Amino acid sequence: MTKPRTWRIAGINFDHFHMGDLLRYAAGHPRAEIVGISDEHPQRMEEAIRKLGISRDRSFTDYRQCLEQTRPDVVILCPAASQHGTWVKKVAPYGAHVMVEKPFAASLKEADGMIRAMPKGSTLMINWPLQWAGSHRKAFELVESGAIGEVLNVWHFGGNRGPLWHGADKDEKTAEQVAREKPKSWFYKKAHGGGSLLDYLGYGTTLCTWYQGGKRPLDVTATVDHPAGLEVDEHSIVVARYAHGLSKFETRWGTFTDPWTIQPQPRCGFVIAGTEGTISNYDYDDFVTVQTRRRPKPHRVAAPSPKAPHQNPVQYLLHCLDRQEPLSGPVSLPISRIGQEIVDAAVKSARTRRTVPLAA
Repeated sequence: MTKPRTWRIAGINFDHFHMGDLLRYAAGHPRAEIVGISDEHPQRMEEAIRKLGISRDRSFTDYRQCLEQTRPDVVILCPAASQHGTWVKKVAPYGAHVMVEKPFAASLKEADGMIRAMPKGSTLMINWPLQWAGSHRKAFELVESGAIGEVLNVWHFGGNRGPLWHGADKDEKTAEQVAREKPKSWFYKKAHGGGSLLDYLGYGTTLCTWYQGGKRPLDVTATVDHPAGLEVDEHSIVVARYAHGLSKFETRWGTFTDPWTIQPQPRCGFVIAGTEGTISNYDYDDFVTVQTRRRPKPHRVAAPSPKAPHQNPVQYLLHCLDRQEPLSGPVSLPISRIGQEIVDAAVKSARTRRTVPLAA
């Protein structure tokens, strides 16, 4: 019997603090080995080195040295949103499979460039952390089973207190730390793809596309706030018009509490309405609430923690690579690309203050 393969994984570019979470998943996988990490700023790798016990001789400040010396099978990328295309193009020639932390890209043009840059036979995966939440997976199972009929509308409210209030593993930061980091953080730089719309809108648009079976809207209308002293938004409201109805997505940096500690009001998550019922599935709950024509009174349905291979993105990617199966769901390119189309239209709509049609 052939011995199961051990996958060699490298983490490159630590702009987004989610790199620590993704490397932790790799460290915990029985058939994965972290062979290298790389960032131009060595201090940003220190937390991963300390928490995960990564040897210092496996850390590099030059990504090329990292790739050439460690020869990974999979590269995890966590650059600033505006740099996703640049970094995929840098890494793709080395032939590794690539996982990019959300969002897909800063624009649809950039997303398509990322797809084209990947060599034949190499997988590109866009990780949307909400795909691994039990409540959101249970909602999809119910939708797919026909429990609420044909989906007509999806509402999403997504956000948190702000991207600088927490680090890897959701470690809390102080108000003083946030104030100190804010002026220099890429999250608050327009040229780097900052702002709540680009940070969070893709969650709603991509999972909405998943729930609606890959359907695309006809047009998109968006508005954003203009906080004093900032060059990016902290609040956006987006409406997508489909042939069958309207869906709404709202992003917010500045919720009263973070949803993984105490759900704010309004709650972060989704409400899905269909021809035969409704589902509400909120972030981090272990249940969803369902209405149907046969049982119109809202009732809870258990949403236990997902089982393998849907517990985390590293586990799922390696599962698909082992079996040479295509990715499915929000992390797949067809679903993520439609999500990006909606984000692109929302950005243009907010800038022009007009409704933007999607290309036919």
